Amino acid sequence: MLKRLAEGISRTRNGLLGGLKAALGKRKAIDAATIETLESTLLVADCGIETTVRIVESVQSRGMAGDEELIPIVIDEMTDILADCESPLEIPPLHPGPFVILVVGVNGAGKTTTIAKIGRRLKESGQSVMFAAGDTFRAAAVEQLTEWGRRLDIPVIAQSAGADPASVIFDACSAANARHIDVLIADTAGRLHTQANLMAELEKVKRVVKKFDRSAPHETMLVLDATMGQNALTQAKLFHAQIEIDSITLTKLDGTAKGGILFALAVALSLPVRFIGLGEGYDDLQTFAARDFAEALFGDAPIEPGETVE
Repeated sequence: MLKRLAEGISRTRNGLLGGLKAALGKRKAIDAATIETLESTLLVADCGIETTVRIVESVQSRGMAGDEELIPIVIDEMTDILADCESPLEIPPLHPGPFVILVVGVNGAGKTTTIAKIGRRLKESGQSVMFAAGDTFRAAAVEQLTEWGRRLDIPVIAQSAGADPASVIFDACSAANARHIDVLIADTAGRLHTQANLMAELEKVKRVVKKFDRSAPHETMLVLDATMGQNALTQAKLFHAQIEIDSITLTKLDGTAKGGILFALAVALSLPVRFIGLGEGYDDLQTFAARDFAEALFGDAPIEPGETVE
């Protein structure tokens, strides 16, 4: 799994190691040039200023004589930064009624595919699952989720395109309760005419779901596209301020050299990161683990098949 993770984040990994390899091995001690290279490499990977400063200061405070200790120190500091975000999705046993997961995010972030992958994981773990096609403003989203439900043998509650999303999700809550479903995963709109309209619609969905169960939704999960870099951080801050999200899933890490955005998210929001997406396959959605991620960025696993870091 660590090798798969390293391969999945190879673009970010190559960027980080490529910059550091230019400085490491040429000097016997950490000097100003090495620190400058480390700093610029972290910033280019979108780790953010706060993360970069913290890592650089940690390296400088150790007073290391040899550069061979640099990467282990960086790995340790990165793990510490991400540690509070390591919190796997857990469905409480004997939960009264369906455990409702509301999935939010902008169009193109991978919400619908992520829903399918999480649904499959939960089903394979023995949970009964239902989907709610709440992104009724985009007909393709309803069709896509319905098709995923057919492939996975997971029931989908859907209405015609343009139906009221809150009504669809409320009906799904009622259906899930009647069928004694363990987990209901609801898709939501990712774009409306204005940003204000989108947030108002999501707030309405949350209010209506509470009419079914005052404690629902039990998890509001934001799906972010890692290729968006700092824009993903902006989206996360906006969604959290408007509708109070509970967790983050970061997709498309395989398609960007800016995977350091995960550190910026951790520092800015300190929210649980449930999953990271490394590709299109079912197994490419992995439960987030802080040390595994840090070690995959700098460890000895192959960058790409047949190529190793010296």
